[in-house]
Amino acid sequence: MSGSTVEPDLNRPHPDWLIPEFGPELAVEGFMTTRAGGVSLAPHASMNIGSGVGDEPEAVAENRRRVAQASGGTPVYVWQVHGAKVSHLQPEHALPGARPVQADASISTSPGLAVAIQAADCLPVLFAAPGGVGGAHAGWRGLAAGVLENTVQALCEAASCKPQQVQAWLGACIGPQVFEVGADVLAAFGQGDAPIDSEFFRYQPNPQGEPRWRADLLGLARQRLSAAGLIHIRGGHWCTYSESSRFFSFRREAQGGRMVAVIRLR
Repeated sequence: MSGSTVEPDLNRPHPDWLIPEFGPELAVEGFMTTRAGGVSLAPHASMNIGSGVGDEPEAVAENRRRVAQASGGTPVYVWQVHGAKVSHLQPEHALPGARPVQADASISTSPGLAVAIQAADCLPVLFAAPGGVGGAHAGWRGLAAGVLENTVQALCEAASCKPQQVQAWLGACIGPQVFEVGADVLAAFGQGDAPIDSEFFRYQPNPQGEPRWRADLLGLARQRLSAAGLIHIRGGHWCTYSESSRFFSFRREAQGGRMVAVIRLR
């Protein structure tokens, strides 16, 4: 009928959300939310799943309910602290009122338990393997601390597979053209602090002449995943900071919302 609108199917990911590319041999379901598909109001409009950013608790609860409905499982959120700890999700982690485990990555070998990784500039990485899934919150601190390598190791041990069987998908994060960092970040990756370009750091002093670099978070992640033995690494085509109408960005708006990357076994 002319002028009618079609309501989105809440049992499926919203059409604007990102859908990971994994091989058809892996029985997994995953997605990463964008700003679309929720009920929050500005500045958290509309699919904010972050509970500590000033949004209405009722709106966050409804948004998380929609994420769970679209996932077909129970997303388990961890308390992310920019570290490298990996949690192996268990049924008790999904109980109502359960306190989130402090970790920046999680794995699941149960179809009912979905990994859920929050992000709003840091890089969410989803993993799929025969018999297990995982997710990691990889900002520069977590990357330097080994969160990706730890997740691969934990997933391989839990699913009894080899790194070559694990596939990774990189979600939306702050892009290399706008991710400004200082010498402390270079030092964390063993780069020194010389004012020159390197493979993943482009020297670009700020207007006051202070040394700054543009960091390639995606490149750093791909390098570490390859070194960990992964062959299939996909995704990483979006910039949260630059695409303001589609993604939340902590650097652009500290009190904005948070997105979530979710994956589970079918």
